[in-house]
Amino acid sequence: MDLENYMLPCLSKTLFGLECLGCGAQRAFLFLLKADFIGAFQMYPAIYATLLFLGLIGLELVDKNRNYQKSIIVMAVLTGLFMLGGYIYKQY
Repeated sequence: MDLENYMLPCLSKTLFGLECLGCGAQRAFLFLLKADFIGAFQMYPAIYATLLFLGLIGLELVDKNRNYQKSIIVMAVLTGLFMLGGYIYKQY
């Protein structure tokens, strides 16, 4: 089964012809499922930072004994920087 047929289209790219900061994330996740780690990074450089960020949020929800707030903030900033850097790289 080809999962690419079920991916959501980017609204920004569809309406304005410009990629958004998240363009490529779905396809990069599919690359990860196929164990193509380099291809995933090339498709969306923020994929690993995003997954780590989501993992920390999950830990925060599950493990109430520890405080993950500082780590979540640092990963949010780092993920944002990777997203912005990847967006700029794709545009030029």
